[in-house]
Amino acid sequence: MEQIVDLESSPEFQSLDVALVSIAIDPVADLSLAESQYGVSTPLLSDEQSEVSESYGVLQWAMPNGEPGHTFVLVGKNRQVKWVKDYGAPENGGLMYVAVDELFREIAALLPAGALPSG
Repeated sequence: MEQIVDLESSPEFQSLDVALVSIAIDPVADLSLAESQYGVSTPLLSDEQSEVSESYGVLQWAMPNGEPGHTFVLVGKNRQVKWVKDYGAPENGGLMYVAVDELFREIAALLPAGALPSG
């Protein structure tokens, strides 16, 4: 949840003008509790049956217990997947938290020229 809190509070990340959605296999009740505890406004979606995770192909990096890793997916306005990276995968450092500035750089590089505010 710390990842979401930090992304929400980062003016730099917010300047990307991307919609942030968290999808987890946790039950709705657990996500609701976390939402109120951390005061986040990012939608927290429950994917208990891993249907969404499977449809985006992120289960290829699942942890030994079958739970999806720490994966980010960038979907364009045309609903096409533009980028997927699982930071929890060993080949990507095995991270369960990614520095906001790193995510900003990775995502900003994928956005169309002129999509970011100047200044």
